[in-house]
Amino acid sequence: MVSPLFDTHAHLISDDWDTYRPKALRPDLPTPKRTDFTVTAEALIAMMDEHGVNEACLVQRGHLYGHDNSYILESARKFPGRLHPVVILDPQDPATPERYREMVKNDHVRGFRMAHTRPWILDTAWLSSPQAMEVWRTCAELGTPMTLILFMKQLPYLLPLIKIIARQFPDLPILLDHGGMPFGMTQYEVRLAQEAGEEVHLPGPPHFGIDQTIDIFDDVPNVHFKITEINMERLVAEDVRPAHIVRRMVDSFGPDRLVWGSDVGQSMLWNYTEKAAMARGAADFLTAEEARKFLHDNAARVYSKNA
Repeated sequence: MVSPLFDTHAHLISDDWDTYRPKALRPDLPTPKRTDFTVTAEALIAMMDEHGVNEACLVQRGHLYGHDNSYILESARKFPGRLHPVVILDPQDPATPERYREMVKNDHVRGFRMAHTRPWILDTAWLSSPQAMEVWRTCAELGTPMTLILFMKQLPYLLPLIKIIARQFPDLPILLDHGGMPFGMTQYEVRLAQEAGEEVHLPGPPHFGIDQTIDIFDDVPNVHFKITEINMERLVAEDVRPAHIVRRMVDSFGPDRLVWGSDVGQSMLWNYTEKAAMARGAADFLTAEEARKFLHDNAARVYSKNA
C-alpha cells in the first residue's frame, strides 16, 4: 500500500498577475520579476490528488510576493482542510503579532515563517530582536508552528541561538526548512559560492555534517526537520542516496521529528510525480511506522491545532 503524504512545503504562484502582483520583501529591494511558470491552487490540488497527498502547507513565496499573503489565504479558503497557509510577515513590525493573531482567527493560518534575505550579513535581529521575540511569544500562545529558513554560513551562530529560543518555548513546534544542515544548502547559496570562486564540498557519510550542526537539538524535542527537494538536489549532486540521511536523522532524533515537503513552486528540477516518488524512496530504510510518521503523521500532528 502506498503511504499517504502530507506536503509541508508547497509554494503557490498565481496565473493572475494583475490581482496578485510581485512585491519586494524590503523597501530597498527591487520588485521581483514574474516567474515563467505558475503553480495555482487548482494545479496543486490536482497533483496532490494524483499522488496521494492528503494535505499541504502553503508556504508564502516571499521572494515573489513579499509580505502580501493574499494568494495563499484565498487559496486556502477555496480548499478548506486541504491547504493550510504558512505566512511571512515582517517580524520587526510592531503590528505583526496582532495582525498574525487576526490571520489565525479569521484566515485559518497554520504557521509563521521567519526568513532572512541576506545570508552574507551576520545578523540575528530578524530572529531574536525584542520585536521578533514578541512574534515567537504570539506563536507559542496560539500554538501555531514557527518555521525558519537558515543559510549555510549562518548555521554556526544561528543553531545555538535557536536552541536557546526553543527551550524558552518548549511546547511550540519549530521547523527548520531544508533540515538546517549542510545538505540543506540552496541553489541560491550554491550560486553565491560559485560567483565568489568557492568550491562546494558537502560532508560525507556516516554523519553528513549532522554531527557538527543539528545534533545540538538531540535533547530539544520541539525542533523538527523538514526534508525537501532542496535536500534531494544536493544529495543527488553528491551521489548520496536520500534514504541514508533520513535513516541517520531518525536514528539521532527519533521518528517523530522529520517531515517532508515538495518545495514545488520554488525548486522545479523535478515534477510533482518525481518529488512524491523521491519522498517515498527516502523512507526506504525506515520501518513502516517510521515511514508513515515521516511522510504524513508528524506533519498532520504539528499542523492540527487550528483545524
